[in-house]
Amino acid sequence: MTNVAPGVCAIKAEFIIQRPDKCNNVQESETSLKRKLDSENGYKEEKIKHEEPPYKNKKRGQNKARPKTFKDEIQNKPCPRILDVSTSDEEKKCQFTNCKYIHNALDYLKVKPPDIGEKCRLFDIRGRCPRGIACRFGSCHITPEGFNITDNSKIKEWKDDTKNTLQNSIQIQLQKKKYDFSLAENIVKSFIKNTQKIDPTNDNKHDNSGTITNEDLIKLNFREKKKIDWRDKLYLSPLTTVGNLPFRRICKDFGVDITCGEMALCEPLLKGLKQEWALVKRHECEDLFGAQICGTNAYIITKVAQLLQENTELDFIDLNLGCPIDLIYKKGGGCGMMHRLPGLEASIKSASKLLDIPFTAKIRTGVYQDKKIAHTIIPKMFEWGVSLVTLHGRSREARYTRSADWEYIETCAKAVTPNPVFGNGDILSYEDYIQKREVAPSTQGVMIGRGALIKPWIFTEIKEQKIWDISSKERFEIIKKFTNYGLEHWGSDTQGIENTRRFLLEWLSFLYRYVPVGLLERPPQKINERPPTYIGRDDLETLMASSNCSDWVKISEMFLGPVPDGFVFLPKHKANSY
Repeated sequence: MTNVAPGVCAIKAEFIIQRPDKCNNVQESETSLKRKLDSENGYKEEKIKHEEPPYKNKKRGQNKARPKTFKDEIQNKPCPRILDVSTSDEEKKCQFTNCKYIHNALDYLKVKPPDIGEKCRLFDIRGRCPRGIACRFGSCHITPEGFNITDNSKIKEWKDDTKNTLQNSIQIQLQKKKYDFSLAENIVKSFIKNTQKIDPTNDNKHDNSGTITNEDLIKLNFREKKKIDWRDKLYLSPLTTVGNLPFRRICKDFGVDITCGEMALCEPLLKGLKQEWALVKRHECEDLFGAQICGTNAYIITKVAQLLQENTELDFIDLNLGCPIDLIYKKGGGCGMMHRLPGLEASIKSASKLLDIPFTAKIRTGVYQDKKIAHTIIPKMFEWGVSLVTLHGRSREARYTRSADWEYIETCAKAVTPNPVFGNGDILSYEDYIQKREVAPSTQGVMIGRGALIKPWIFTEIKEQKIWDISSKERFEIIKKFTNYGLEHWGSDTQGIENTRRFLLEWLSFLYRYVPVGLLERPPQKINERPPTYIGRDDLETLMASSNCSDWVKISEMFLGPVPDGFVFLPKHKANSY
């Protein structure tokens, strides 16, 4: 077995690509001789700046303010009035005089980009493709006259498999600020009033006489919560950008128990913004599903809790107390709430009193690496009304530069037993899972984030207690399944295809980090180990191991066709930019 440096993944020698030396012995001897002669002749030796090899100039850090990968011009799109028309009787005239869309189906078909494939997945499943003549797989359901063919038998069999879509009537109420939030407002006001009554610094004496107010009734209103058995569950972490609905479906196929939507900000939800409401959508296969929200004060958090309870199908709502992003933290959200305990108490007590589903929270060890405070907050959170706490074993300051502290997770979980605490951090294999549960036996389950992005089949490995040497063909089929799920979710027109491509590329920025088991000297792979440059057992495996984002684009083109003109993908990490 070869010796490897700490943090480097040990790979069998036959798969490692050897890097060229800086210079050979002949060049070294010539250079030293020249310097010796120059010094004898009285010449001053000039410092020669040697160029470092390309692998030494690797960029570090993150790309910020990344542009959109693709923007389809409005004048190249068909008007919604002609998009999904089955017969001439269904044709409707556009009511907008300044509409810039194309209004003739035949004119659009002349300029439409070529189809990517011959079979439309949406048509095969639903019997009618909602993208109509704009579908890039539309040859099977678009007539030469520009009509969209339907299969009535499939239409009758199919039922909508996506829940929690924002209804237009609710969106209008939110935009016009006419949604009735009196319940949430009264609960928060009642909490604030009661807090002031018991405040020892408050000199006002409370008078118990008089009529009963609405706030007194709210205090007596008890809601029986739905109970969830959290024990030994595998929980997929809420993952911004990459934790989308198609990816969660992939993880459900591999056996994850609990799924949660991406972090949704409270203010955009209250404004009725569709892009934020898309984060709480739920597929029918997600049998234990929650939405994660992030807010800065009790009023908006309780309002969102009421809004989601009344208009969505959720099993729980999770409060984000761990987001390390500066934009969120500086406003007092995410990790920022860990230092604002009065506001956190008001938020948890108010939201948990209003909800009849569990109210949970995800938290970090603290803001600073040398000041862990989670052990002081978690017991209070259970007193205030949370049903589950997930503890990520790192601080905001540490991000992912250090290993998760599972001993500290055990300290926090043991202090609140039998209340359920989940541990999170550094699980990439069944072996990691067993080792973390042994270190922290008081935890009732684990949450997995990066490990699921790198190898979503980790849930199968844990449940079947094995190390899976998955082949490149099997991994290729997983990516194919993701693109199919993506086309179902985002659509099969040009915009939907490019959305699917974008999220696939984001996911591939994690998938390439997986090192096949058969290449490892000592499996399993550890999450913070990085391999040397290597080749796979076949060309496909080598391609999937590439850290070059242009190779990720090549993989996407195998499923979604060539990228359009003007396509740009800037990876999150500068190291992947070429």
